[in-house]
Amino acid sequence: MKAVTFQGLHTPLAFEEIPDPKPGAGELVVKVGRCGICGSDLHMTEDAAYGCKHGDVLGHEFAGEVVELGKGTQGHKVGDLVSVIPLKSCGECEHCRKGAVQWCSNFGLQGGGYAEYAVTRPNQCVALPSNLSLADGAIIEPLAVALHGVNLSGMKTGDKVLVLGAGPIGLAVAFWARRYGASRVAVQDIADWQEERALDMGADVFVVDPEDPIGSAERGLGGKADIVFECVGVPGLIDQAVSQVRNAGTILLLGLCTKPDTLHTFPMLSKEVRLITSAFFTRQEYEAALAALEQGAAEPRELVTDTISLTDTPDVFESLKRRTKQCKVLIAP
Repeated sequence: MKAVTFQGLHTPLAFEEIPDPKPGAGELVVKVGRCGICGSDLHMTEDAAYGCKHGDVLGHEFAGEVVELGKGTQGHKVGDLVSVIPLKSCGECEHCRKGAVQWCSNFGLQGGGYAEYAVTRPNQCVALPSNLSLADGAIIEPLAVALHGVNLSGMKTGDKVLVLGAGPIGLAVAFWARRYGASRVAVQDIADWQEERALDMGADVFVVDPEDPIGSAERGLGGKADIVFECVGVPGLIDQAVSQVRNAGTILLLGLCTKPDTLHTFPMLSKEVRLITSAFFTRQEYEAALAALEQGAAEPRELVTDTISLTDTPDVFESLKRRTKQCKVLIAP
């Protein structure tokens, strides 16, 4: 099959032919229809902490058609269209039964979407309703990541919300915050490229002001934020968020920062700020994201700015390591 593979840190991905995957007992093969390029994929090719090996196929935001079943595989049939939950788990332990698969002792991250076919397990596959496309199936994962963060934040109806970062996760947070009843939502970034998209997805105001980022955001919100969502992962932004949140407010970290950061705790302590981290999602949140699309929410589709082929993927992937006007790029194998 055709695939795009990891070649080494700080090295472009490669388009090549590799053997077709074969399902083991209790596994199935999905013909990938769409796969999103995630910011964490970009990090994986630059940071040894992720443990990527030569020849690995990245891609965890994907949907496709079930084309082969391994021995004893139940729950799906050939021809089913599914969105793949990229959190590997046993499917049987207490955590899995509750939907908190990220705490399963067999937890791992599912890759394989940058290819024509990928192997996964039935408990990771969620059937796509007839009114959703494979492209819809590929954006459910980032929507679920954002929803998990909003749920962990404890956001209440009427809260003022500030989102730092207008990438796919930040924009998805704005979508959920508006849907869950925030009184005002501001998205703040260092460029205005995603302003129209942010407003369409639920933001009341888009803030770009390198000279006075704190004051501009406060004026846009009509006061300090009840909750600040840090969706960038750049050193220094937690300190900025402390200045932007109200006394006894909440900062929710969704941005993936792989560099050391210096945190000045006195301002945080003196304001009694809650600092919460968020990384994954539950199965229930994944299904809730799918249900929002099924029920007619069209805004999340605006995340997708381009759809490319596997052959174009290495070059586009490298371009995304630099700041571009793209938001979510999908691969169509």
